[in-house]
Amino acid sequence: MTAIIPERVEAILSGFKLNWMNLRDGETGKILWQSADDLSAADREHEARVPKKILKCKSVSREINFTSAEQMEKFRLLQRVYYKNRCIEEWYFEFGFVIPSSTNTWQSLIEAAPENQIIPASILNGNVIIETSFFDGELLVSTSKVRIYYV
Repeated sequence: MTAIIPERVEAILSGFKLNWMNLRDGETGKILWQSADDLSAADREHEARVPKKILKCKSVSREINFTSAEQMEKFRLLQRVYYKNRCIEEWYFEFGFVIPSSTNTWQSLIEAAPENQIIPASILNGNVIIETSFFDGELLVSTSKVRIYYV
């Protein structure tokens, strides 16, 4: 049975692509950052240059568009935010069932911490890594890391 798990992970990975992603002000809907890079690839640490004004938003809407060749029963993400290698936030997101050979858009709203708890961009700049683990149910498919630079 254990041989099936690596085969399943490989099948999902070989047919999965993050096509694009954007971050919007949750109140106005204005796009603050976008990328067409496949930030799900686990082979390297990615970088994102995000406008520092995003830290002033009361909420941020994250929209991702992905393609999956494989069916997934319970596609979900676990995101951990690390500041200087220390986990400071953890978020869970669940998409659910993914139709095989489909392209999907997934939007999630992330509420900001209270203003008095926001760390200034000058301190966060280059010191934050968002680690995203991709799952199908309990099966870990991939983990990617994105270092954030505030510009």
